[in-house]
Amino acid sequence: MNDATHQAGTADRRTDWRERRGPIAVLTGAGISTSSGIPDFRGPQGLWTQNPIAELTANYADYLRDPELRKRSWTARRDNPAWRAEPNEGHRALAELERHRSVRILTQNIDGLHQRAGSSERKVLELHGNMFEAVCTRPPSRCGWTGTMRGVLDRVEAGEPDPPCERCGGVLKAATVMFGQNLDPEVLGLAGAIARGAALFLAVGSSLRVQPAAGLCELAVMHGADLVIVNDEPTRYDDLAAELIREPISESLPKLAAELAAVAPIG
Repeated sequence: MNDATHQAGTADRRTDWRERRGPIAVLTGAGISTSSGIPDFRGPQGLWTQNPIAELTANYADYLRDPELRKRSWTARRDNPAWRAEPNEGHRALAELERHRSVRILTQNIDGLHQRAGSSERKVLELHGNMFEAVCTRPPSRCGWTGTMRGVLDRVEAGEPDPPCERCGGVLKAATVMFGQNLDPEVLGLAGAIARGAALFLAVGSSLRVQPAAGLCELAVMHGADLVIVNDEPTRYDDLAAELIREPISESLPKLAAELAAVAPIG
């Protein structure tokens, strides 16, 4: 294939995916929220890139074993910029797109900004949980306490650097999935069904390193979806993509969403 033929084929493929009708699934990672003042994890200025020790606070076994690590975790939760963050253009673009197309958001983020931007609660699937709830790490058969993160952080502010569960004395944590924990099987099953049923699968602001969320890209492509990756760094799934968009998300996603909104849905 000569260069001219390759370029023509690429142009045809881009036209095809932009004009595809049918359901749209959007996997979002930390990169969509950086414009809201929430740092990502693995980017050049990412939280874990700048401070590798901070990554230990996301490891479940280390968290359970080390009280000092838990104290650092509670301080980080208290000071998380997501408490003050506002949705940005990328979040709002996806919320607007929902008014015109069938859209489901599969987010790796725990910040709740999709919902605050106007995306329907039932259309947002939080793969890794959220930062606004707290849970006891003992299983439901032994405790199963859940409550608000704000209530636990009030205890931290009052002088408990590692507040235990008030019901059973066990270790508390955020209602998020940490490294070493499995995703909720029901959530993962629903995410897989959404990926399999998508005509277009957008991966936005994710390094696509964390499984099983990243594997949803391949699952969608295997079932006929066009994959579009919007991310400023290369990912392991780039070769599967119909197009790679390297522009800033807060600029590129509103344009992309507007184009997709103009395509009449099926039915």
